[in-house]
Amino acid sequence: MERTNGCGSCDLPVNQPQVVVSRGNPHASLMLIGEAPGAREDELGKPFVGRSGQLIDRLMESVGLDPQTDAYICNVVKCRPPKNRRPTLVEIASCRPWLQQQIELVDPCVIALAGSTAVEAILGIKGGITRLRGQWQHWQGRLLMPLLHPAYLLRNPSPVDGAPVALTRGDLLEVRQRLIQVNRNAVVPMLDSSRRRLP
Repeated sequence: MERTNGCGSCDLPVNQPQVVVSRGNPHASLMLIGEAPGAREDELGKPFVGRSGQLIDRLMESVGLDPQTDAYICNVVKCRPPKNRRPTLVEIASCRPWLQQQIELVDPCVIALAGSTAVEAILGIKGGITRLRGQWQHWQGRLLMPLLHPAYLLRNPSPVDGAPVALTRGDLLEVRQRLIQVNRNAVVPMLDSSRRRLP
């Protein structure tokens, strides 16, 4: 992904030369896709390392997912938009080939879409993240789980049942359970085929 440096597909690299590609495990079965880098991400060159990222890490860990080993984390747009504004449609389209390449190289069986920008970029569905969150979607042979963006959770930090934080924890638990199921189904045929080769 070093080729993203200086790609010149849009004006963002001119204003923000830091290209933020990914963090986590490039061999993970789970990919988490967010919107765009913020100030902290631009500074460190890694996605989801500011307050939002720290929150999503804690939520993942609370359901038994290790953000470093169980997930590959990236954004729709690889450069920080000025003043942390939402990426434009042109910027999303310009970065789409890089995102598609990441998806193909990592080849996750489950993708978590954090926020409406990620949902729109991948599924083409505008708005309605509160309606879509928690509902499995199918895309290119993969399972997708829309999540509320952690920045929204920071603005609504109540821990009570039914609040955004609790809903997102439940959605991540669904993701973990599906990953366990998918990995179990992948292992069983391998075991069966190895048994058939035994005398």
